[in-house]
Amino acid sequence: MKSYFALLYFFPILAFTQINPQNIEIVRDSFGVPHIYGKTDAEVAYGLAWAHSEDDFNTIQIGYLAGNNLLAKYLGNSGLGADFLAQFIGSKELFSTLYENDISKEYKAIIEGYALGINRYAETHANEVLLPELFPITPEKMIRYAQLQLFISSKGDQWVQRIVNNQLHFSFADDEVQKGSNTIAFNSRITKDGATYLAINTHQPLDGPVSWYEAHLCSEEGTNILGALFAGSPNILIGVNNHLGWAHTVNQPDKTDVFALEMHSKDKLKYCVDNQYLNLTPKKASLILKILGLSIPIKKKYYESIYGPTLKNKSGYYALRTPALFEIRALEQWWRMNKATSFTEFYNALKMKALPGYNIGYADKNDTIFYISNGLIPKRASGYNWENVVPGNTMKTLWNTTYDIEELPQVLQPKSGYIYNANHTPFRSSGEEDNPNENQFSKDMGFEIYDNNRSTRLKMRIDSYDKIDYEDFKSIKYDREYPKPYVFSWMNLNHLDLMDPEQYSEVTPLLQRLQAWDRKADPDSFGAGTFAIFYNQLGPLYRALPLPKIIPPSTILEALVLTKKYMLKYFKTLEVTLGDYQKLVRGSKEIPIFGLPDIVTAMASIPHKDGKVKVVSGESYIELVRFTPDGPEIESIISYGSSDHSDSPHYNDQMELYANFKTKKMTLNKENVFLNAIKRYHPQ
Repeated sequence: MKSYFALLYFFPILAFTQINPQNIEIVRDSFGVPHIYGKTDAEVAYGLAWAHSEDDFNTIQIGYLAGNNLLAKYLGNSGLGADFLAQFIGSKELFSTLYENDISKEYKAIIEGYALGINRYAETHANEVLLPELFPITPEKMIRYAQLQLFISSKGDQWVQRIVNNQLHFSFADDEVQKGSNTIAFNSRITKDGATYLAINTHQPLDGPVSWYEAHLCSEEGTNILGALFAGSPNILIGVNNHLGWAHTVNQPDKTDVFALEMHSKDKLKYCVDNQYLNLTPKKASLILKILGLSIPIKKKYYESIYGPTLKNKSGYYALRTPALFEIRALEQWWRMNKATSFTEFYNALKMKALPGYNIGYADKNDTIFYISNGLIPKRASGYNWENVVPGNTMKTLWNTTYDIEELPQVLQPKSGYIYNANHTPFRSSGEEDNPNENQFSKDMGFEIYDNNRSTRLKMRIDSYDKIDYEDFKSIKYDREYPKPYVFSWMNLNHLDLMDPEQYSEVTPLLQRLQAWDRKADPDSFGAGTFAIFYNQLGPLYRALPLPKIIPPSTILEALVLTKKYMLKYFKTLEVTLGDYQKLVRGSKEIPIFGLPDIVTAMASIPHKDGKVKVVSGESYIELVRFTPDGPEIESIISYGSSDHSDSPHYNDQMELYANFKTKKMTLNKENVFLNAIKRYHPQ
């Protein structure tokens, strides 16, 4: 260990001389949230690395291990997939090619400062290091991990899996799973007090590399932002500064393509493009397979074609292409969004075109609200079925450009006074007069055209008001009711309401309860408890159904029979509330919790113990903002707490507030932060 740490400051000595930890102050509030102050943005990045490492160094390392093909060395064979992808996407070569010229001098200072903070923490906490060879952390290792995450967010990993498994009958319709995150914004056209409201309401895993960490970053170079980020990020990814704020939700335009190569009949490494044969470049990913305690080095073949990284399966050779394979500036774009002081500056940051996806809901102190279905979407040749595999034997299919920001569906300053998104179609994102016109966008862009339960409820709730006050706004955000009929975008469940309970005597009480249920996912609701168990029993039956996934009465009956058996086995009664069945669990603390799949306050769960389930994703970080003449008023909450250490008082200290739809007051005001500080200190 000593020889390893002796190497830490070999990278980069010059940058370290510009970081003085005594210029950095970490201020912890009563919930342990770090408020980080420094003279420069680079110093604040160092402080963020230190504070986040104090709270969850393990998860930061897991992310970087995955992005740098080292995960299997730590986790074993379960890390092989990530290690292969990290090499398959060519992130190492891309960094070497682009970093020097594509990343600005200003942002290089940020990521170098962050890397130094991580490395210093590792040096002073050697017992917490998971795998010594991960260190020192460098900008390359940080950006490689970011690229892996963005490749996965572009569904690249799903396509790789289908190629490997020889399952290229893919269509987006038959792979639809519940997606999360909501954003809504209102301006003075509809708010009673004339203020502007923004709801940052993400649905992510509650733990792990893509769970949220809350922080406040403030420098003398103009940064002052409160929001959330993922482990290993050197800046905020969603949040609010003194001037503006934004939220992300997941969107699903078609960002990734697979090309079937036409191979030479005899020479297996030549493929034909426009009647000319090109050489397929063989490559090998280096992996570590663990068997009976032994680490065995293995090589996994893949290839490179002009279309992108390429795999062979029983049917042939298939290349994968997505804009995330050619871009390393995503973190810098987020940083520039952090720094924006007006809508113009924010929009100019979007013009960098470095984020491969994500809807954006935006609001600012100037009463501006904005929505865009953002992403890097290829400009494709017409005449091909781009949702499926396309020919890789013609330059006609080899796209090299993406749509500009101005060409994407968006709404700015709508007459309705609101924007909203719940992972549904961008063509219904505001009032009817304000929505983008679906006919103005190519079908090959693959934008969503569906609604879901959450989007339906949000629109229904918003339209029920002539004017909205702040409490109405919070009521809409915390809505927890399914619409009638159900609007699950991935399945049709509406036979449930048409079945006559008297005809199904075995499950009459359960069917009657579901039909009479007010559809509210409250912990004390028997209807919600029955639906939660029924939904989980329905899952395996649903997956076996053919498209278009309309669930017939026979399947509903089968799921209800299973629900009855489950209730009697584990609870000895058919009177089971949602809170009896579903828990929010952190360490030894276990409390009843609201939420069901695809309601506005969504939750997804996994088996826990004694027939109960625990929520693992859904409502995660929530930040509610009201822009006033005196600055933004901010309240936030997170599902557990600010620390991942079970012996910390902040391991689970926000759970009760979260479970009761309450928040904590937050501020960007330095004087108020220091006035209410619990702890102040410098990193080492």
